[in-house]
Amino acid sequence: MSAIMLRSGRPDDAAVLLDMFDGAVAWLVERGRAGQWGSTPFSKNPKRVARVRAMAAHPGLVIAEIDGVAAGAAIFADHPPAHIPPVDEPEVYIDLLITAREFTGRGVGAFLLTEARAEARRRGRSLVRVDCWAGGDGALVRYYRGQGFTPTVTFEVDGWPGQVLEDRLPPR
Repeated sequence: MSAIMLRSGRPDDAAVLLDMFDGAVAWLVERGRAGQWGSTPFSKNPKRVARVRAMAAHPGLVIAEIDGVAAGAAIFADHPPAHIPPVDEPEVYIDLLITAREFTGRGVGAFLLTEARAEARRRGRSLVRVDCWAGGDGALVRYYRGQGFTPTVTFEVDGWPGQVLEDRLPPR
């Protein structure tokens, strides 16, 4: 099995991210989970295309690669998005975590979560937070719990149920 490598993101990664989102939408629809992101590919929705372009330009974007092929992506931000309650301490907020469908089951998500923890350490922080879709059968919340995160607050945006989770890193 090839090792997962990490590189910094670039604005021209927008096409790579759109492909990942389109693949995820198709995968979710096939499994009856269209509630998460709908059934329309991101690349067919101008608002989502603009959002993904902004993600590609984010200075905290990292791309996980396997054999030089983009296998996943994450954004490590200093603050949560506006719809998430802030905390009174510095954190690393995982504002994006996605795996290309052809790399599902290869540990890409776990690798990126480990890198988020390492980034928190590099920034001198002990809190890593992430949010996810809390609908359907709760599989995504269970995934993050299995990766060591603890659910904190729930939220809703236009009928979309979400869960914030955190991982508090032990002191060094």
